[in-house]
Amino acid sequence: MRGAVPAFDLPPAELENHRPAPHEPADFDAFWQATLKESGQAEPVLSVRPFDSGLRLVETWDVTFRGFAGDPVRAWYTRPAEAPRPLPAVVEYAGYGRGRGLPHERLTWAAAGYAHLLMDNRGQGDQYGCGGDTPDPHATAPSGPGPAVRGLLDPRDYHYRRLITDAVRAVAALRALPGVDGSRVAAVGNSQGGGLALAVAGLVPDLAAVLVSAPFLCGIRRALELTDAAPYGEITAYLAVHRGAEAAAYRTLSYVEGVSFARRATAPAHFGIGLRDTVCPPSGAYAAYNRYAELTGHDPLKEIHPYPFNQHEGGDAVHVRRQLTWLDGILGG
Repeated sequence: MRGAVPAFDLPPAELENHRPAPHEPADFDAFWQATLKESGQAEPVLSVRPFDSGLRLVETWDVTFRGFAGDPVRAWYTRPAEAPRPLPAVVEYAGYGRGRGLPHERLTWAAAGYAHLLMDNRGQGDQYGCGGDTPDPHATAPSGPGPAVRGLLDPRDYHYRRLITDAVRAVAALRALPGVDGSRVAAVGNSQGGGLALAVAGLVPDLAAVLVSAPFLCGIRRALELTDAAPYGEITAYLAVHRGAEAAAYRTLSYVEGVSFARRATAPAHFGIGLRDTVCPPSGAYAAYNRYAELTGHDPLKEIHPYPFNQHEGGDAVHVRRQLTWLDGILGG
C-alpha cells in the first residue's frame, strides 16, 4: 500500500491516520432514537410468500416488512435449500439507484451457507440492475432526479432518514423470519449499501458483524469538496442552483454522516476501499474506520483492505473472497 499513490485524496500514509473532527449535531442520538421509535412499535414482517426462482439449490421468499412510518418495504429472503438448522444470517443493502432486482442476481451469501435478506431501496431501482418494487410515498420539496437531494434542506424530510430506518427495520425483519439464528446477524453493503450497513452498525447495538466496502455518506463534507461524481455531484449540482442553501444542506447531511454512526458501533467490522475511488473518496472510509467504536468503550475486531490501483470497484471478487473468509471466522457459518 505504501508504495502506491492514489490518483487523488490523501496519500496512503495520511489515510491510515485520518481522523477528522466529526461534524455532528448535538441532538444526533435523540434524532435517531425518536425516528426509530416512531417506526419500530409493530411486528416487522407483513408477509412472506414462496417465490419460484428457477433454482434448485436455494429457496427464496418474497418478503414485505414494515419500514419507516410502517411503509411496506420489499425484500428477497434466500436460504440454502433444505438447510436443517437455524442459520447465521446476512442482511444486504444495495447500491445507489439500484433496487432488489431478481433473487438470482445475489447468490453469494446463500451459497456460502447463510440465510440472506436483500432489502429493496425505497424510491430507487431505475438507474441500473433489474429494478425495484418499493415506492417512497413521502412527498418532499422539488429537487433533482436522484435520492441524494430529496428533502435535502430538512433532516426530517431527507430521503436517507427513511432509507436508514428501513435498513434498521430489515434487521428486525430478518430475525423474525424462519430458519434464522437471530444472535448471528451481519450487515453487508457496498457504496450506498456500505453507508447503510455502517448506519445499522451504529443503530443496532447487538449486531454480530458489519462488512462495508466503498461506503457512501462517509466524510461527506470532504467528499463534496473532492468530487463531482454522482451521487455527491448531485448534491453539488443542487447547491449550484439553490445558492445560499449550503448551511441547511450541511445540517441535514450531518444527521446521516457515516463517521458518526461508526463512532457508536460495537460489532466486528471489515472494510474495503479502492484508493483511486472518485465516487466515494477513500478518506471517508478511513475516517469511519479510524473512529470506529470510539464512543462505546468497546475495542471490536476490525480490519481494512485498501486496493491502491482500483477505483469504485475496489477489490471486487477478490474482496468478496476476503469477506467470506472473515465472516466465517466471526459467525462460524
